[in-house]
Amino acid sequence: MKLYAHKVLLNNGWANDKTLTITNGVITEITDGQDTDAQMTNGAVIPGMVNCHSHAFQRAFAGFSEQGSEGQDSFWTWRKIMYQFLDQLSADDAQAIASQLYIEMLKMGYTRVAEFHYLHHKIDGKNYTPLATMAESIFKAAKTSGIGLTMLPVMYRFSGFGPLEPNDGQKRFINSVEQFNQLVTDCFSLTNEYNNTNVGIAPHSLRAVDKDSLHNAVNHVRSLDNKAPIHIHISEQQKEVDDCLNHYGERPVQWLLNNANLDEYWCLIHATHIDENERKGIIKTGAIAGICPTTEANLGDGIFPTTEFLAEEGTFAIGSDSHISVNPIEELRWLEYAQRLIKQQRAILATSEQASVGLNLWQRAALGGAQSTNSNTGSLEIGKQADLLVLDASQTKLFANSDKNLLDSLIFASQKNPVQDVMVNGTWVIKSGKHVHEEICADKFAKILEKNV
Repeated sequence: MKLYAHKVLLNNGWANDKTLTITNGVITEITDGQDTDAQMTNGAVIPGMVNCHSHAFQRAFAGFSEQGSEGQDSFWTWRKIMYQFLDQLSADDAQAIASQLYIEMLKMGYTRVAEFHYLHHKIDGKNYTPLATMAESIFKAAKTSGIGLTMLPVMYRFSGFGPLEPNDGQKRFINSVEQFNQLVTDCFSLTNEYNNTNVGIAPHSLRAVDKDSLHNAVNHVRSLDNKAPIHIHISEQQKEVDDCLNHYGERPVQWLLNNANLDEYWCLIHATHIDENERKGIIKTGAIAGICPTTEANLGDGIFPTTEFLAEEGTFAIGSDSHISVNPIEELRWLEYAQRLIKQQRAILATSEQASVGLNLWQRAALGGAQSTNSNTGSLEIGKQADLLVLDASQTKLFANSDKNLLDSLIFASQKNPVQDVMVNGTWVIKSGKHVHEEICADKFAKILEKNV
């Protein structure tokens, strides 16, 4: 197919009057002018965004934990309520929740998601047959929605440093090392059945895995794919840092730097509480910082040192995590705003080469997200997958919309969803803001909320 754009954000900046030729989901040619057989887009075209961190089932939990429950509410009290909630969900429920979520992601401009999937077993904690039943519910949801999927089965073995035995709320997460590796192998097999998917792993956190199990899992997945993404929660809460110091004598990121062979396919989720040496160490290895500003704000985690990290050429990606918000614009807006509040300045995350904060953040987040998922996405250029968004011209015309201002207006001035059409892997999945399955999926999701909340 061919697609004509009056304005398109290519990897080297804005371009006008271009036709993109797309073959088998990949951009194979970009030419000047409008080819006679090209579809015309009704708005500016930009790369789709990658969501680097998702717990799909938590979409059904959004809004459920905002009432004070113990007088000292924190991440840890939120987690207790979350465990109670997920103790009711079946594999069919998980598929319905993920389908709804992924349609919402697409409509807001996410074209690929890294699913940090740790709900593995039956409600009573016993294994499904086959073992990957819950994982396949996520693959099915991705197929229903049309979103690209990077499946990250989560290794979860312990409830805390020590190691401590798992608690009852974690019984659906727990696998032995051997069983976990089999689950990963089974997920690789599922990629043969589901298009536009790949697999990595997610050791949940240093409190949930030990050194031997971490190395075993990494070695196994890298034997299947030597570029497999590896994501891990790290330094999200100060308590986690304190507990790690007490157990290992090192801060969490420093322990990883000293004990794991980090590379450009590792994504450190949150990394909120890091010192200067840890920050520089992440950058030196090429690892990605997976930042989730709306969830980190909602849980009271803290603020990642984005200003310093980007000034030192660190790579970042964004994620919606608990899905208190499913909106890349809001994630990037708050990424910048948090730095403004700390620094008491404006336009913090611009560079001398790119004065537009919005353009700098969108391009860097999309490329970082592509790296975090080892996917051929993140920019619009020859050889890249055709994952793109068409912005609603009726909205963008009401704000500063020159090349230098359009992404700033998108991120900082949008009052409504500005995404009109969405293409994933060369296929339209959202047209005029609508998804073909949205009503059916919304009805199924609403029934789950009626039953469980």
